[in-house]
Parts: sequence; C-alpha cells; structure tokens
Amino acid sequence: MGFSVDVRRCQLLGLAGSGFLVAGGKAAGALPVRELPSPASGQAALGLVGVYFGLVLLIAAWALLGRVLRGPEPPSPRQLLVVLAVWATPLLVAPPLFSRDVYSYLAQGAMVDAHIDVYTYGPARLGGPLADEVAPVWQQTATPYGPVFLAVASSLSALTRGEVPAGLFGMRVVALLGVALMAAALPRLARHSGADPAAALWLGALNPLVLLHLVAGAHNDAIMLGLLGAGLVAALGRWPILGAVLVTLAALVKVPAVLGLAAVVALQARAGRGVWKATLTTTAVALATTVAATAVAGTGYGWTGALKTPVSPHNWSPTSVLGRATASVLQDLGSGLAPLALPAWHALGLAATAVALLVIWLRRPTPSPVYALGLSLAAVAFLGPAVRPWYALWGLFLIAAAAPSTSVRHRAAAVTGVLALAVLPSGDPPDVEQLVLAVSGGVLAVIVLWQARQTRQTSNAPVLEQTA
Repeated sequence: MGFSVDVRRCQLLGLAGSGFLVAGGKAAGALPVRELPSPASGQAALGLVGVYFGLVLLIAAWALLGRVLRGPEPPSPRQLLVVLAVWATPLLVAPPLFSRDVYSYLAQGAMVDAHIDVYTYGPARLGGPLADEVAPVWQQTATPYGPVFLAVASSLSALTRGEVPAGLFGMRVVALLGVALMAAALPRLARHSGADPAAALWLGALNPLVLLHLVAGAHNDAIMLGLLGAGLVAALGRWPILGAVLVTLAALVKVPAVLGLAAVVALQARAGRGVWKATLTTTAVALATTVAATAVAGTGYGWTGALKTPVSPHNWSPTSVLGRATASVLQDLGSGLAPLALPAWHALGLAATAVALLVIWLRRPTPSPVYALGLSLAAVAFLGPAVRPWYALWGLFLIAAAAPSTSVRHRAAAVTGVLALAVLPSGDPPDVEQLVLAVSGGVLAVIVLWQARQTRQTSNAPVLEQTA
C-alpha cells in the first residue's frame, strides 16, 4: 500500500529540512579545523541561517507526522521506517553537526591502536592532526567510555588508517547501526507494553534528536541505546541470558545502560521466574560478559572510574547551574566555602537520583519494567552533573515504547522540540550575533511554512466550494 498524501508531504518536508542541514552544515558545522571559515564571515553566517531553517522544517515535518498518526488513516510502522530512512540519508554526507565529540572518538580509537592508555591520558598525548580536531576542553581529559566502544573505535581507526574523512563516515555508519537496532526494538517493546508501535517509532526513532545527534552528530549513545533495546527485546522472550549479555555490552559503551539489568531481572520475574534466581543469573552473566569484553578490548579496567571524568565548566545541568550560582554568591560574601559549592550540588544530584530510582522501582502499582527503566534513565540524565540534549534520548527512547498515556508522549515531544534548538551546529557556545542568525533562520522557516499553508488552503477552497 502506498503512502497517503499527508505522509508523503511529511516525508518531503523532512527531506528538505535534512537537505538544508547538510548545506548549512558545510559552512557552520563542526568542521575540521583547517576547513573552518571565520565566524564573522558571510559564509558562516549564511550556513548558520541555513541550518536553523532546515532544523525548523525537520521539526515541523515530525510534528505534522505526529498529527497524521492520530488521524483516520495512520501510517504503518513500515511506512514510518521508510520516512526515517529518507530523512536520515542526506545526513550521511553532512559534516559533524552540533558537537565535536566524534573527533574525540576517533582520537581515542587511535590511542588504543597506538597502545596509549586512554583512561590515563587525553587526546593531546596522541598528538598529530587527529588530536588537533578534538575540542580544547577535552584535550587533556581521559575517556569516560567503556571497552566495547573503545574496541569499535580502535577497529575503525585501524581500518581507516587515521584518515579523518573516512573515520567520520565510519563512525556515522556505526551510529546508524545503533539507530537501526533502536528502530527494530521499539515496535516489539511497544507491543509488550500495550502501546502503539507506530507512535513508539515516531517518538523514539524519528525524533529530531535522533537525527540531529545520533545520526548527524554520530554520538556513541546510538550504540548504547541500540544494544540496550536489543537486550530488552531478548529478555522479553526466551533469551534472558542473551538479554543480560546485550545490556551489559551497552553498559560497556556508556555506564548508564547498566540500569537495564534491573529491567532484565524484572522482566524475568514477571515471566514467572524467581526474583532471586533471576538476580543471581543476571549478575553472573553481566560479570562474565564484562570480564570477557574487557579482555578482548585489552584496555584494562580504567573504565570503572568513568563517573569521575570532569564535566565541561559551562555545563547547563541543573546541579551545575545551581553549583555555579551558589559559588558566586559565596564568593561575593567572601566565604571560603565557594570551591565546595559545585561538588556539593553534584553530590546532592547523585543522592536525588538514588532516591528517584528507589521511588520509580518500588512504587505501587509497579510500572512496566521498560517504562520504569525509561524514567530511571531520564532521572540520571536530568539530575547528573552533565546534561547534553542527546542525553534526553536515554529515557525518551524507552518512554516512547512504554508510555502509559498520550499525555506523557506529548510532554516528551515538547521537550524534544526545545532541546532540538538548544545547540549551535558547531557545538560551540553561542554569542549574541550567532543567536540572532539562528533565530533568523528559524523565523524564516516559520514564515515559509505559514505561506505554504495559506497557499494550500487558498488552492483547496474552490475545490471545496464546487464539491458543496
């Protein structure tokens, strides 16, 4: 069955948005340092306007597609997957967008390949053109990532021989594989949770944050979430051991996914297996997988200190903002406690996270394990010492699959729209001029969309009158 007219319009509008993102990103994205135009140049200004023009088009296409889902002829999950592929395809050839983290990934892979301890040294230790691409704030910072991701990055480094363009494309392909696993898992998780598979795909896979940060930004969160989703799907069926293995591998990409082991245990308990037996089996499988993966990667156990990795000094997590504000007040008062304000707020955030997790998992009636895990990861992302827009996907991916009501999805979608606009395509903090250019691009897109809507209504009016 072919696409309905409305779905086709959404598909084309989103494709146009992706196209403008690519075109604008070639001047305003997180380009290699030798290709960066002057921030004050007309090329950079036009690129920034183009990126935000495309970004608003993409968000509009996604929102319109959400309305089509609630209509009389909603698209099937297969149709939505086609739309996702169409929107994502142009981003394959885009420069890195909204972050320079992918350069850190490539440098860390080259460090592992060169037998440099990435848990002791930052990319500056590697030196050379690849390390020069890493943002200055992370040059001296040891990696917070686990051995599974480092093994992938190291293999990619060996395959591409340290060439930046090939490495960027390879890392984006790896991220796309993670997104594909997410998209494959969402319908099955939704059916298990009694949710609409198409709605889950719309919120969890076609989400602008997925396209902007997992595809265009090539963040390794895509691998973490893909493995986590696949592990939960396995645990739903008759393969809880495989589920524990996959979830553990996800945690060995980024630590927060370790919470997925609680969901694996809960799913086994709901299937009639004993809680203690499920807990012991899952723990044993997780430990064995950790030992085996770390041995294969050859990077050692330095990843166990990943949570101590420093965060950006200008991070806008709630605890960091409160910590900086408190430190400023104490400094103005002449108090010697000012340096302790930020660590104290971070500690309070971690304590609040622990309380939130207990409330989520122990409350009655108990939520579905998938939904509880989504809420847990959202709490970790929000209350942790560092917040990035793509961190919202940790919880949103699973909330999309198991949200108990439409209102929850609507609130999650609203958060998505705000966060999608929160970061410049270069990944750098904005100045006033850049903010003006970004807003101009977004406003221009709104004007074009409004004019297109008015034109369509005008062209349809005579048809409606004749029909009447």
